[in-house]
Amino acid sequence: MQNLIQDLNDKQQEAVLQTDGPCLIIAGAGSGKTKVLTHKIAYLMAEKYVKPWNILAITFTNKAANEMKQRVETLVGDAANDMWIGTFHSICVRILRKYIDRIGFESSFIIFDTQDQKTLIKECLKELKIDDKLFSDRSVLSEISNGKNEMLEPKAYATKYEGDYRKEIISQIYALYQKRLKENNAVDFDDIINYTIKILTENVDVLEYYTDKFQYVLVDEYQDTNKAQFMLISILASRHGNITVVGDNDQGIYSFRGADISNILNFEQDFPGTKIIKLEQNYRCTGNILKAANAVIKNNQVKYDKKLWTQNDEGNLPTIYVGNDEYNESNYIVSQINTLKREQFYNYSDFAILYRMNSQSRAIEDILRREKIPYKIIGGQKFYERKEIKDIISYLRLIFNTSDNLALKRIINEPKRGIGKTSLDNIQEISERTGVSMYEIIKNAEQYGLNRVYINSREFIDTIEELREKQDKILISELVKETLNKTGYTKALKDENTVEAESRIQNLDEFLTVAMEFEEESADNTLQEFLENMTLTTDLDNMQDEQDCVILMTLHSAKGLEFETVFLVGMEEGIFPRI
Repeated sequence: MQNLIQDLNDKQQEAVLQTDGPCLIIAGAGSGKTKVLTHKIAYLMAEKYVKPWNILAITFTNKAANEMKQRVETLVGDAANDMWIGTFHSICVRILRKYIDRIGFESSFIIFDTQDQKTLIKECLKELKIDDKLFSDRSVLSEISNGKNEMLEPKAYATKYEGDYRKEIISQIYALYQKRLKENNAVDFDDIINYTIKILTENVDVLEYYTDKFQYVLVDEYQDTNKAQFMLISILASRHGNITVVGDNDQGIYSFRGADISNILNFEQDFPGTKIIKLEQNYRCTGNILKAANAVIKNNQVKYDKKLWTQNDEGNLPTIYVGNDEYNESNYIVSQINTLKREQFYNYSDFAILYRMNSQSRAIEDILRREKIPYKIIGGQKFYERKEIKDIISYLRLIFNTSDNLALKRIINEPKRGIGKTSLDNIQEISERTGVSMYEIIKNAEQYGLNRVYINSREFIDTIEELREKQDKILISELVKETLNKTGYTKALKDENTVEAESRIQNLDEFLTVAMEFEEESADNTLQEFLENMTLTTDLDNMQDEQDCVILMTLHSAKGLEFETVFLVGMEEGIFPRI
């Protein structure tokens, strides 16, 4: 036992040795929480003679689960293979495979991905004769997901929102959607935890089996749990009461995903007799970085206050740079990267640039491309590769060149126009056989016996023809605005009324800025030149080895990672924090 914990600090040892009853470990950033969890698992097996199959360890990502399993295997050997280590969803699927027949499914159930869900929602809308322009598949799915996160089944959802016209309609869709899922022997992502809870609470034998099996339950990133996840672990730990959770109330940044910070703040009330241990020694950061962090989090008006400290060197002081705009910020960042790379032999991979919203990356990307600095976006897409940006560029390409079949196929149903895959395949076959562009075939669909295509495409064709006539008469930015408006693209996003749609609208607004900046810099101001510029700026062939590149990501995606040098941009009121 001494060999197992000798390399742990005093508080880490205390956390490992606290095996019985509920234990809340408040773990500051870089304090070695994963090390504590893995050593606690090893200690339980070595000193408490707990069988590996009686231990349940839950993390939030597959990557974290794999890392934990590997580290446990290093400590205990092959016995780690008999342990349940995984994400909430992977753990629940294991239970569902065995007992989902209790709620009328077969064990061979499938899990519908997002595209499957959208297809099914569309079928439900059609069956219920609901206008998909008023109730888009995305907006309906978002509402249903919110209901499931609140653990509301269709009847409960309908009762809660009685009197709300839109949600009453969605409750009808929700009920039919769940019925069709069951007919397909399918569940969606949100069902996985909820169905597991349903089985456990409605079947005494299943409940007794798993509450007896899991004598020790350990949960990482507890501050990020939602209502359903809290309910699940409360049930599984109910018999033995040996539950250890690791979290940090100062790192609760995922409320927009349904995380409930009250889960960690109320842990003592939910699990009486809780032992609280704080891990405050930081192994990751320099002294000056920790001083800055402590100065920020001391203003949090929540309990479990702590003060991180380190034995590391003081290191460099944080630098504050006040720029005139996002381009000034980006130029400063690039100058610092070049200087540090030249004078201190840094690699590009030593740098990370963090922002609050993905739309903020565009100005940074422009300057990095200009300076031929390789970069990679983590947890998002490069600005010019985002769906909505590729869509508007495809519209402009088709306006400029109606022979561009690739562009047409991308946007013919963005937004939906009732020209399905079968019709498109038929049109493409005719195009390949005759050499006539797909656009011309659609434009003259009656001549090819495609009467339904002709009817559904009239508005689209008329819009493209009108924009083609205007392309040389108006500014590029005006052409972009008219394209987004006349095609109904922006309206469709607004009708979705989702966080994702709002983000896409913001990215399109940023694209308008690109067009206006092009107008200021271009002498000819032609669509041809603009499109060529887009092609060149999205060509990353001149990038060096992908592994040696600057990392761009949101602050949310960066949680738990570390870099030699970090730039935080857009640190201004209204953006960070975003209100």
